[in-house]
Amino acid sequence: MQPSRTALILVDVQKGFDDPVWGRRNNPDAEKRMVRLLSAFRERGAAVFHVQHLSTNPNSPLHPGKPGCALKDEVGPLPGEPTLTKKVNSCFIGTSLEEELRKQEIEALVICGLTTDHCVSTTARMGANLGFRVHVASDATATFERVGPDGHSYPAQLMHDTALASLNEEFAIVGTSDMLIQKLFTEPA
Repeated sequence: MQPSRTALILVDVQKGFDDPVWGRRNNPDAEKRMVRLLSAFRERGAAVFHVQHLSTNPNSPLHPGKPGCALKDEVGPLPGEPTLTKKVNSCFIGTSLEEELRKQEIEALVICGLTTDHCVSTTARMGANLGFRVHVASDATATFERVGPDGHSYPAQLMHDTALASLNEEFAIVGTSDMLIQKLFTEPA
């Protein structure tokens, strides 16, 4: 990966995901790893895009006007870093993300954020289908427990692990944030 041709996409890192309505979550250190990735991209002047989900459900903690809709402070955008808003799972639908990436001649994406099995996965899949080389930071993503249609409960870690397994080598290269930083910023292009 070349830093000048790679963008970091921070997906839905919003305060509303701290609301207990979501249930139990895995990877409590995900935001720390997101900060590490973000710092590495900023230090090298690489492209950064923030994406914010604006839920259409008035009861959602991510609904516009509710405090939970705001991006988390530790990964908030700096001047010049675009924040795109969306209403669906993919960061590419209803936003200018693809256009902005093409304009900057971005070829590879590093994706992190919330939640692994929903918006992170959907964005990674669509990014790959659009022809970008996609990387997902396994330790800079997290999700929540889920209940299947049969009422069976699936732990958050299982949901996280299976989402990453489904992405790996089909839609993305999955690795830790440190591995991706090393690959991007220390290995020869």
